[in-house]
Amino acid sequence: NVIVVTTGPLTGTGAPMASRFNVSTVSPLTGLLTSSNCGGSFGLHLKKAGCDGLVITGRAEGPVWVEIAEDGVRFHDASALWGMTTGETQAALPPRTGKLVIGPAGENRVRYAGLVSDDRMAARGGVGAVFGAKNLKALVAHGRRVVPVAHPDRWRDLQKDWVQQLRSHPITGRQLPRLGTAGLLAGMQAHRMLATRNFSRGQFERFDAVSGETLAEEHLVRNGGCTGCPVHCGREVNLPEDGRRVKGPELETIVLLGPNLENADLAEIIRLNHQLDELGMDSISAGGTIAFAMELNEKGLWENGLRFGQVENLSRLLDDIAHRRGIGDLLAEGSRRLAERFGGMEFAMQVKGMELPAYEPRAAVGQGLGYAVSNRGGCHLNAGYLAVLEGLGLEMDPYTPRAKAALTILMQDLMEAISAAGNCLFSSYDVFPAALISRPNSWLTRTVNRLLPWTGGPVALLLRLRRMPVHLPGLPLTRALEAVTGMKMDLGRLKLIGERGYNLERLVNTRLGVTAADDDLPGRLKAVEQVPGDPRTKVPLEPMKRQYYRLRGWTRDGVPTPGLLRRLGVQ
Repeated sequence: NVIVVTTGPLTGTGAPMASRFNVSTVSPLTGLLTSSNCGGSFGLHLKKAGCDGLVITGRAEGPVWVEIAEDGVRFHDASALWGMTTGETQAALPPRTGKLVIGPAGENRVRYAGLVSDDRMAARGGVGAVFGAKNLKALVAHGRRVVPVAHPDRWRDLQKDWVQQLRSHPITGRQLPRLGTAGLLAGMQAHRMLATRNFSRGQFERFDAVSGETLAEEHLVRNGGCTGCPVHCGREVNLPEDGRRVKGPELETIVLLGPNLENADLAEIIRLNHQLDELGMDSISAGGTIAFAMELNEKGLWENGLRFGQVENLSRLLDDIAHRRGIGDLLAEGSRRLAERFGGMEFAMQVKGMELPAYEPRAAVGQGLGYAVSNRGGCHLNAGYLAVLEGLGLEMDPYTPRAKAALTILMQDLMEAISAAGNCLFSSYDVFPAALISRPNSWLTRTVNRLLPWTGGPVALLLRLRRMPVHLPGLPLTRALEAVTGMKMDLGRLKLIGERGYNLERLVNTRLGVTAADDDLPGRLKAVEQVPGDPRTKVPLEPMKRQYYRLRGWTRDGVPTPGLLRRLGVQ
């Protein structure tokens, strides 16, 4: 299994929100292509070492850590590091370097083990398990190379304006710094989008105990964030038992280890989040798999002692998963493999083997489509993240399938391009005019909401445009790429990059066995009404999927056509 680590063209230039890097491989959780994104400093240091990316093949005979420097690559014995947590490992490695490490979960090949750089994680898809299978404990990068910029004067002015734009927008300038990603929780609760009790409900009765406001008021020490980012959406909190300052939980972790398990103890969620980071394990898949196991036990399909609302032993359970002890060995396989063994596939909350994130799609049916067709499985980011549109004031009737296929494609291509550039997907928030976000009850916002369901046709036409020689004021990325690389860039070219990337991923997945039948959702989300008696509160997947394939230019079997691939320049 090959591992590819890539930075973006803006990494190391001082561009805001541009420290991200991707780790791509074939996922041990899904068997499909996965690309996991991280905001730690490793990508920046890799650039300083003179590398835009790495391709890792083969397997070491014993544990190693690999040093990447300007003068070459060196392999070091990692036997003394094997068994250490991610924090212990990083502390033991050379200082003032960029590090990317696994913890015990990666060593023991938990199928949803992640990689940690600083206090940020490339969590999804089991990339850490692939490192573990290669006996690769860590990558360490360092150097002093300066990333060249094609037009330095233009870039300095643009960089300054970009930072100012981020700080003046109501989301990136106020909501994210104040509440972090947890600031979205209140909207999700209000719109029945909050995954609760293994996605059986969309609202949590004890929501106030786990809200973003409660996190900020009772636990926040200060906000922080990824390397070089001015937004600072990260949370720094104190561990309840000893006061140590650690990274706080993100929205997904709060929901998947909180309401989805019927857990209203925010202090315990903070502890579990830190433990998962130290073990090197994805909180979404861990929480989703545990919730599924709880429901299996509740329904008498697997007697395992796990019960909703009883979270006293979760810490020990997470450690058992990371070390594959007892029932932890089964839980380390993920919910799809549990369902294949014990039954209950209709309420195993996964797509293509990857557990679903926090957004309940029966209250945001476009998000349901995005989950189903996502290249890496149950993912909100690769899916187009339509829950943002449907929960941030741009409500556009979240229950109608109208226009959702076209909007999903537009968001997928945009996010694919932003990731390829090395930027954070939250930079896409600035595309939404500030007036719509800061005044959700204004006549302008209400008018836009009424018109959005009718935008399917115009958006479909937009998707077919070959050229769009324009720059969006809310998306400085196109001008930034021009200034840094010297290449011609505009909205049309950026869209083409995203479209090509998304279709390439799909093409690889079809060769790995994906068919239209895999673009599906758990039966609960398609057949069971979230609100009894309201038929709109289940996901009408098939008609949206047919329209999605047609607008994508795929066959009815979900395969990119030769004509489409030629247009995209794919040989």
